[in-house]
Amino acid sequence: MHVPDGFINAPVSVATGVVAVGAVAVSLRGARRELGERTAPLAGLVAAFIFAVQMLNFPVGAGTSGHLLGGALAAILVGPYTGVLCISVVLLMQAVLFADGGLTALGTNITTMGVVGVVVAYGVFRGLVKVLPRRRSSLTASAFVAAVVSVPVAAASFVGVYALGGTADVALGKVLGAMVGVHVLIGIGEAIITALTVGAVLSVRPDLVYGARGLTAPLTLRTGAAPAVPGTPAAAEQSLAARTETTAPAPQPEPAPAAHRPAGKVWLAGLGATLACAGVISFYASAHPDGLEKVAAEFGFEEQATEHDLAESPLADYGVADVENARISGGLAGVVGVGATLAVGSGVFLTVRRRRSGSAAAADTSPADTTPGTGADPDGGPVPSGPAPSQENR
Repeated sequence: MHVPDGFINAPVSVATGVVAVGAVAVSLRGARRELGERTAPLAGLVAAFIFAVQMLNFPVGAGTSGHLLGGALAAILVGPYTGVLCISVVLLMQAVLFADGGLTALGTNITTMGVVGVVVAYGVFRGLVKVLPRRRSSLTASAFVAAVVSVPVAAASFVGVYALGGTADVALGKVLGAMVGVHVLIGIGEAIITALTVGAVLSVRPDLVYGARGLTAPLTLRTGAAPAVPGTPAAAEQSLAARTETTAPAPQPEPAPAAHRPAGKVWLAGLGATLACAGVISFYASAHPDGLEKVAAEFGFEEQATEHDLAESPLADYGVADVENARISGGLAGVVGVGATLAVGSGVFLTVRRRRSGSAAAADTSPADTTPGTGADPDGGPVPSGPAPSQENR
């Protein structure tokens, strides 16, 4: 659903560009709370994986194909703010390196696929996990539904943008029906990919899935202490502890990491799957036009598209210039794209992570207010009220 140059007029393109810049700025701040030491490297890999799987157009019938948008997958794996950044990095790499999606339409693409897709998907996902049983299957089912819903909503948002700044006079009601209809089918394919990927990560490292945080039952620690003799103070303490244990709310920790699946091995396995998708499986992708291209051709506004400014770049149309073999050319282009997306995405997310760590360190080392009764001690606790101790007592 990559919008090319020429579909949207200049004023609305500028407006969606402003929306996209604002969303990215907000997401950079929000991602600081989502990215941890283990999840920052994963976020770069998620962006690269989405880039790779977007090369795998799958047929949806009537001479139309579709591909992953990735909003639901990114939001569930690494969080909604980081998810917006993931999709933005992917769209930027596609526009700059592969002439896929117009440069002037980059704001429109980020707004519709990155912002709308991620926000809708994560909202649906969170709503479902709150009402469904706390099981792994519930998370996977919620991911499936979130992906199904997010794709046609993102398609409808494009029609809304086109209603404001489309460069051709079309029957918007019919275009809306066609876009939503075909993208419901595409959404089913996206949902299958999303559910399989989320389920695979949940099975080996649930602690790496942002959407699974706080959803597992806490562990119970049992001690081997012998029961106290009735009537003694120890027995009274045990009775009080038992009553407190049954009434106090149980904590909801994050899922414990699976020690037999180190994060590094999970990351390498994900990278291998990503390279396989981009370098090998992409050769077998459907050659049919995607949903937006099909609708544009049907309603006569595909002719409004203008040639991409980087149409002559060495990697345009996902092929390496001067490489005659189509299989090798496409595979090499896919591998280059994965490497570039991984490098840019990881650089962004590790920088955000370091800024979060730096801010936390600055807060920890900031001078404490030692005014009697209002200050804080070096450990962050309140300073007791009262006169300062004399020099002899210090």
